[in-house]
Amino acid sequence: MVADIEIKCIKKTNRTDPHERIHGVGGTNPGGSRWYLPLEQAIAGIEAETWRFWTNGGGKSVWVIVAAHNGHKYLKTEADGIHPNNLLSLPECS
Repeated sequence: MVADIEIKCIKKTNRTDPHERIHGVGGTNPGGSRWYLPLEQAIAGIEAETWRFWTNGGGKSVWVIVAAHNGHKYLKTEADGIHPNNLLSLPECS
């Protein structure tokens, strides 16, 4: 069964390219502990259908999907009419 998990924070690189900017994602477990996954593990989990990530943007929930740009996989939110990508506006994971 696929687990639905909310992404509440991201780790960014210093790159300005939005397709290469997110280094990892994180959030809070139901018990209150924090979790963090490097980008490659989050992508692998989505592709293996282990996890389905979502985040809140503009007052509504949106799914996080895997996309590719020039052969480079990255995470982004599904098209929801909000630009830029909701993930890039999340706070930095501590």
